[in-house]
Amino acid sequence: MKYTYEQLAKMIDHSLLHPTMTDQELEQGCRLAAQYGVASVCIKPYAVKRAVELLHSSGVLVGCVIGFPHGNSCTESKRYETELACQDGAAEIDMVINLGKALSGDWDYVGHDIKAVCDEAHKHGAKVKVIFENDYLTKGGAGLEGDAFKRKLCEISERAGADWVKTSSGYGFVKQPDGNYNYKGATEHDLKLMRAACSPKVQVKAAGGVRDLDGLMKCRDLGVTRVGATATAAMLDEYRNRIVSAKSDLTRPGSSLGAGGY
Repeated sequence: MKYTYEQLAKMIDHSLLHPTMTDQELEQGCRLAAQYGVASVCIKPYAVKRAVELLHSSGVLVGCVIGFPHGNSCTESKRYETELACQDGAAEIDMVINLGKALSGDWDYVGHDIKAVCDEAHKHGAKVKVIFENDYLTKGGAGLEGDAFKRKLCEISERAGADWVKTSSGYGFVKQPDGNYNYKGATEHDLKLMRAACSPKVQVKAAGGVRDLDGLMKCRDLGVTRVGATATAAMLDEYRNRIVSAKSDLTRPGSSLGAGGY
């Protein structure tokens, strides 16, 4: 395999964000994250304290969403929400930008909003991922076409102190021509664009639409260091299955390596 199990597992932020998630489902999700040895769980603010208890000594970090999923909270609310999450033990913060302000071209507001969260999180030793919600930005805004708009957000996020820029929340549903709602989430095009638009000190997180092992490995190929996922077990079980299959192939009679050659 191109990557080790640990390299891939430690890319995953196991997402536990569904609006109807029960306490039991939260606890099951935290145990699954610990079992598979992922990077973190990404959870709602009220659940941080319990997740920290469940994941103590597991090596799995607790991440918390802020202003989620639409970024419309006022800046002071986001800052205070960040403070509370960090006090409860969150080591990472995934915040959503104010999309309306960005599309209005109020870049000072957008930068201040991000910086307030980054400053608060960094004060507690936590790191910040800034969510753009790219499905809403395909047509651009404020006089910029879509790609230029996303590059602008990367530059603003980096100046404000972001540790990651992130494609999506996973809940940025856009009304389609047939009346249904859907989203693309992380696309190869956007991941390449965001990686190129930031300096090496800012990482890139893919979220929304990464549901299989090949997609996870493709993200790593593109320079992505974190992926938000609900299909954690399926992806990492597939990795283990492929390893077993590869070993089996190498130990068959007639294999060029012979028994024990793997």
